Amino acid sequence: MKLLVTGGAGYVGSVVASQLVEAGHETVVLDDLSKGHKEAVPEGARLVEGSLLDEAFVRETLARGFDGVLHFAALSLVAESVEEPERYYRNNVGGALNLLGAMGEAGVGRLVFSSTAAVYGEPGEVPIPETAPTGPTNPYGSSKLAVDRLIGHVAEARGLAATSLRYFNVAGASGRFGEDHHPETHLIPIVLQAAAGTRESVKIFGTDYPTRDGTAVRDYVHIEDLGRAHQLALEASEPGEHRVYNLGNGSGFSVLQVVEAARSVTGEDIRTEEAPRRAGDPPELVASSDAIRADLGWRPEKPGLEAMISDAWAWMQEHPDGYE
Repeated sequence: MKLLVTGGAGYVGSVVASQLVEAGHETVVLDDLSKGHKEAVPEGARLVEGSLLDEAFVRETLARGFDGVLHFAALSLVAESVEEPERYYRNNVGGALNLLGAMGEAGVGRLVFSSTAAVYGEPGEVPIPETAPTGPTNPYGSSKLAVDRLIGHVAEARGLAATSLRYFNVAGASGRFGEDHHPETHLIPIVLQAAAGTRESVKIFGTDYPTRDGTAVRDYVHIEDLGRAHQLALEASEPGEHRVYNLGNGSGFSVLQVVEAARSVTGEDIRTEEAPRRAGDPPELVASSDAIRADLGWRPEKPGLEAMISDAWAWMQEHPDGYE
């Protein structure tokens, strides 16, 4: 298939683009490089540089003919979204509107969308199933939910074959592709920065949660496992259907467990400091991935926390300055 990967120069997009190339698909990456890295575009993929907010550019790109789109391009910092909600809606929802419109004009019938567990807000049950009520607590989650709903309407209206994959926490690295965010907000790379000496310590926000060790529990999935789910979703999509699947490990790890695992992997004494809870941080967020396991046969092949941290650490050691 000829496939377009929006945001394919970013962390998740680059790994998925690499897997698509390896599987023999003709792969084109669309990215404005505002957050992504040109060096992260895999060999064998072609880069088309531009923004989804440029409607004419998006139409021109899609008019070249594609069998499907994997859509990763988005702003994704929760705190930033609270400060700049208009920007997040304009970018995430506006970009998706332009993309879906151009797909319709060009007759592109398949879509896999990078959604998020943030659509669930503070869940009433854990593990969280896809049937859980949605109630995002920030503009980032709200913008992603708006796109989820938009895709559902488009699938119903014109037969789009679409899948939304709701991620929990993604970790690890895949060969030369790793996590290089500025600023970095994800726990595992922050912990590894402390191990590498580029960060003084790791702040633990809340040590009095009703969890096994008092720190917040989150679900982590290896980037390679996450990537495989996108190919399965693309191949299984059916015209007129919008499927929604959670992607997670199905088991949670606490902040202290992440720190201890990183100490074990790196051999470094990682300094921590306690800090107050952050507003809106639930005690536990763990996915139920029963649906995608049953429907598509997806299983995490690297479910262990140590494997995720080890791969991320190896990438960081080989790329001490990231992609720069």
